[in-house]
Amino acid sequence: MVGAAAELEALTHLQAAGLKLLARNFLARGGELDLVMTEGDCVVFVEVRFRAAGSHGDGIDSVSTSKQRRLIAAARQFLADHPRYARRPSRFDVVALGAGDLRWVRNAFVLDGSGW
Repeated sequence: MVGAAAELEALTHLQAAGLKLLARNFLARGGELDLVMTEGDCVVFVEVRFRAAGSHGDGIDSVSTSKQRRLIAAARQFLADHPRYARRPSRFDVVALGAGDLRWVRNAFVLDGSGW
């Protein structure tokens, strides 16, 4: 499985759970959002990670603090570009795939208080 296939599997899983797709592979200065979805009124920024069998840890572990900062910056850009979503609640989820397993972590990380 490669990145595009992992993203498609994650998208299919999340849509089956009721989330709706807003954007895929949203490019922003310094980062990319794999999936931008909604769950009810909440905007959900989804990072999809794939780890091959035998890799140490799972994809959740690979979302470093610097990666989180890039995702937050990209989310800010998305909200600036799509102001109708700017006042909605939002969160960051991670979907980790590997070795036939899919793990979805809602609110995988939280803003550090610096605000949006």
